Amino acid sequence: MINPKVPSTPAGESKFKVDVSGPKTQECPLNGEKFTKAEQDIWSGRRPLLVMIENHSDARPQSGVSKADIVYEAVAEGGITRFMGVFYCGASSVDWQVGPVRSARTYFLDFASEYGDFPLYAHVGGANTPGKANALGQIGDYGWLKKGNDMNQFALGFPVYWRDETRQGHPVATEHTMYSTMDKLWGVAEKRNLTNVDSTGVAWDKTFVNWGFKDETGSADRGSSSPSFSFWKGYSDYDVKWQYDSTQNLYTRNNGGTIQKDHNDQSLLTTKNVVVVFMAESRANDGYENNLHLLYSNKGTGKALIFQAGKTIEGIWNKKDRKSRTIFKDLKGKEIKFERGKIWIEILPAGSEVKY
Repeated sequence: MINPKVPSTPAGESKFKVDVSGPKTQECPLNGEKFTKAEQDIWSGRRPLLVMIENHSDARPQSGVSKADIVYEAVAEGGITRFMGVFYCGASSVDWQVGPVRSARTYFLDFASEYGDFPLYAHVGGANTPGKANALGQIGDYGWLKKGNDMNQFALGFPVYWRDETRQGHPVATEHTMYSTMDKLWGVAEKRNLTNVDSTGVAWDKTFVNWGFKDETGSADRGSSSPSFSFWKGYSDYDVKWQYDSTQNLYTRNNGGTIQKDHNDQSLLTTKNVVVVFMAESRANDGYENNLHLLYSNKGTGKALIFQAGKTIEGIWNKKDRKSRTIFKDLKGKEIKFERGKIWIEILPAGSEVKY
């Protein structure tokens, strides 16, 4: 039996002794947020870590989400959404648990591929039915198994991953119990010669495309818009409202009628930017049970809504191919600049209603 309790660095600490009291002068390349030089020294020796984190109502509150620089959210199956947290700058000074970790989905692979040719991708198995939704097959096709950036729990096992069935103070189903820590996963990458460069000296960000960023909007220019939406009608446990606070210039996440927190320290899940993208949703028709596997048309172009500083920008998204960065522009064709800080990207079926 796997030991559910793994000795690790205490929550909120790291194997690195990082003094974060200095001036925040270093820009995170992922979301523009400013950090200390000490934190920048840590992340500059790594590559982004992308972790599949479930959002089943029985798995809340999740661990580690508050430290993600960017979070993607989309339905995994049956109206239940899943997160892909992108960890790089915000997690540089801490080694927190992250999870519950769940399985790979093909459309998340497309977004993960924007973070260099070989992003660190952590998951527990994945869709493997032959067809367009075959995420595990695609991971092999992309060369991620050979390169070693695939962080599948099926291959790594204990002690990098472990199960904790009573983390929330009561038993939960097995599928809601898989965890790791950020330093454990980055440690595996380091052993595989996947730091900021690979074994041949190629930097992870050689082809990475940065988004544009801007300084915080002044209080007099802020609005009051708070977006809310459903991913699927009739699945209210997964309804989302981002409540805007003009004083803090932050959106706080409400999921299924409850304010969502990070289990590690009970901090609220907040963001500076909410990006809602509308993409055609379809069934994979791959023979999987109840035809649950989904596809999203995330290459091409479509409508988008960008929420920042309490205001709403109508726009479009564009992604040329799997490795291309998704670019957001307003209706005049000007590329969106994000407020420095966390970015949540919400993938909704085309035609969904968003209230704000």
